Amino acid sequence: MTVPCALLLTLAGAVLIYLASARQRLRSASLPLSARMAGWLLVLAGTTVWLFAAGLGAGVAGALTTLMLAWVSLPYLAWWRVANASAGKP
Repeated sequence: MTVPCALLLTLAGAVLIYLASARQRLRSASLPLSARMAGWLLVLAGTTVWLFAAGLGAGVAGALTTLMLAWVSLPYLAWWRVANASAGKP
């Protein structure tokens, strides 16, 4: 049960950090600085849970992999959303 919790915490933090970025394209305006700080706190909490669940090496690898996958997939999600909106699809 701790690995899904670690995954969700880290993923939620990564999404908040991305949405607080000035270059994000999922929202019309980026989130405020407080959302970015909350995102980093969630990433820290998720990394801590990863460390307790999997140990030092695997925990750091799990946290970094979750962050990498989120930060790579979110721009593609934004691109796909814009492409569907311009094509007239829901």
